[in-house]
Amino acid sequence: MMWQDLVFMIGSSLSIVFLAPTLRDASARVPLGTSLPSMGIGFVYAATFGTLGMTFSAVGALAAGMMWSLIALIRSPSGIGISTRLFRMESPTLLATDLRRWLFDSRSASPADQYVSFDRDHYSNN
Repeated sequence: MMWQDLVFMIGSSLSIVFLAPTLRDASARVPLGTSLPSMGIGFVYAATFGTLGMTFSAVGALAAGMMWSLIALIRSPSGIGISTRLFRMESPTLLATDLRRWLFDSRSASPADQYVSFDRDHYSNN
């Protein structure tokens, strides 16, 4: 084991220890703008450390990412968190509709159709 692997694992473990009170505090409200990026960074670090062969660091970063995931789910200001917003029944339908519209529009329209033309006469008379 490399000493750096141990240092990163200890750092991740400390972040979990420091985040635990937030998860236990029923009155804590952590904005999704804080918890979601931190969760993503934890998962990216875990994958990066894993590919470098730093197993302990990868596990620590994964655990920190999971802790931020729990905070996002349980302690966001909306109360229940992202779970109700992401898993509502209409969300997959809206996503599919938007994706279908985007795919259809990108195939049928020319790049010039994406821009609004400027009508000088309309603006000069006002």
